[in-house]
Amino acid sequence: MHPVTLEVTERIKARSRDSRADYLDRMEAARAAGPGRAKMNCANFAHAFAASPDGDKATMRNPAAPNLAIVSAYNDMLSAHQPLERFPAIIKAAAREVGATAQYAGGVPAMCDGVTQQQPGMELSLFSRDVIAMATAVALTHDAFDGALMLGVCDKIVPGLFIGAATFGHLPTIFVPAGPMTSGVSNAEKAKIRSLYAEGKIGREELLEIEMKAYHGPGTCTFFGTANSNQMVMEMMGLHLPGAAFVHPNTPLRDALTAAATKRAVEIGVKSNAYTPFTAVADEKSFVNGVAGLLATGGSTNHTLHLVAMARAAGVLLTWEDFHDLSEVTPLIARVYPNGAEDVNAFHAAGGMAFVVRQLLDAGLVHDDVTTAAGHGLRLYQREPFLDDGALVWREGGEKSLAPDILRPADDPFDAEGGIRILSGGLGKAVIKASAVKPEHHVIEAPAICFDDQEDLLAAFKRGELDRDFIAVVRFQGPRANGMPELHSLTPTLSLLLDRGRRVALVTDGRMSGASGKVPAAIHLTPEAACGGPIARVRDGDILRLDVPAGTLTIKLDERELLRRTPATRPSPGFGYGRELFGWARATASPADQGACTLFESV
Repeated sequence: MHPVTLEVTERIKARSRDSRADYLDRMEAARAAGPGRAKMNCANFAHAFAASPDGDKATMRNPAAPNLAIVSAYNDMLSAHQPLERFPAIIKAAAREVGATAQYAGGVPAMCDGVTQQQPGMELSLFSRDVIAMATAVALTHDAFDGALMLGVCDKIVPGLFIGAATFGHLPTIFVPAGPMTSGVSNAEKAKIRSLYAEGKIGREELLEIEMKAYHGPGTCTFFGTANSNQMVMEMMGLHLPGAAFVHPNTPLRDALTAAATKRAVEIGVKSNAYTPFTAVADEKSFVNGVAGLLATGGSTNHTLHLVAMARAAGVLLTWEDFHDLSEVTPLIARVYPNGAEDVNAFHAAGGMAFVVRQLLDAGLVHDDVTTAAGHGLRLYQREPFLDDGALVWREGGEKSLAPDILRPADDPFDAEGGIRILSGGLGKAVIKASAVKPEHHVIEAPAICFDDQEDLLAAFKRGELDRDFIAVVRFQGPRANGMPELHSLTPTLSLLLDRGRRVALVTDGRMSGASGKVPAAIHLTPEAACGGPIARVRDGDILRLDVPAGTLTIKLDERELLRRTPATRPSPGFGYGRELFGWARATASPADQGACTLFESV
């Protein structure tokens, strides 16, 4: 093991000793209480299975027969979740084959950030994660289950399912993905058309045509944003079956993996010799593995929020400093759009997760000595699934990359350090996805131009006011201000200025999408403007410096002078589109470095 990986793991354990022990004690008490069905009186029992087929009822009358909960984020508007419509039938049939039953315990909301970008609904996006966590707990709280299958893929959905599952950590739990859509128009062509539209050189019809060719069928969007980062993290943490992340939906192999996940959930059930609860899988080592996978692949910055909140749900205290220190020793071994030219399908074909797991294990950058849904040891995840005469089998993944422009070995990486860095200084603490930014843009020093809304920046660009060197300061976009929406719509405009040779960057207490690309962006800045953070006192013309190599984000102004300034006025929160229902969330959300979460007290 790499000494830094070991040191970070040990300090997480030490920091989490009390909270993790308390969590495990609560989960053990739940396990010791026994399956809920065994404790139910007859009326409760009859209610729980009244609508089940007669064959399932006969099985369910035996409290010792496993009954699995299906918690699903299915809806048919999200391309990534539309394939989940078929999964319950596959799961129920597979459960019956091994003497078990499965019930659709509950659905959770699933909104698409791709639909709500630059729309009012985006202000509910991050908070939807916590709603999903609560909805998952509601689904499982009937206490009629011996295991759980979590069906979800996209941005806030997998973290929400994870947090909810953690509250029932005594149950064996497996995450069941749907897979990416087939590749459409190239990412380079899509980016070119978006830039032309931002310049006003093409119209909406031309833009819509290329977007529909890019997002064209069932499955996850194929860039390496938050949705596909979710799948990578679940695999690194051992909560998928090996190789399940990037198999296309509606294929025989995907269906076989879904059925196999069901049977495996029964195999590791409470009364089995291989009992493997969620608590045994989601521990300190598995979180280190998840972070290392994120860094090695240049995954989404959203996980600097999500993994912190997910860890907290399992009693593990993960910090941004852990990300930073692991990033310094974890090489970047994957380049997938927006950090490269090709998509996740090309990544999967080049060697995919099996190659990534093997490289990180061989380099001592992740822990092999972990419990997973598939068994003991992360080495199980350097295997790939195949169908052999219709039967699902796993084989060792390739030891060499089939596309060195997409995947490289750990001893010959794209970069010696990981994709995500933490910046700190006079403006607070922020995250930057350095892997997406060219080295010549890793240091930007320029005058600030302040905006309280992304629309104001876009309007200034259209008026011709931004064709110069500057650092855009977009504030009052944090969780306490307006729910921390993604500001992905700024990427084409700022990218265009970068292409013109301007020195530009972004500083914000909001989020950028996992799809955000080449613009240097210090995001998730904390403390946020709505909580009195220094960003609220920045004025147009102040000289800011974003320095990735130094890990700093500074303002060239005496601290006392900055504090004497009157902070900018916080805009009123928006109403309509359901936003008025989330005042409680804006009032209680924790700081970004604690997950921007409404479910736990700040520490």
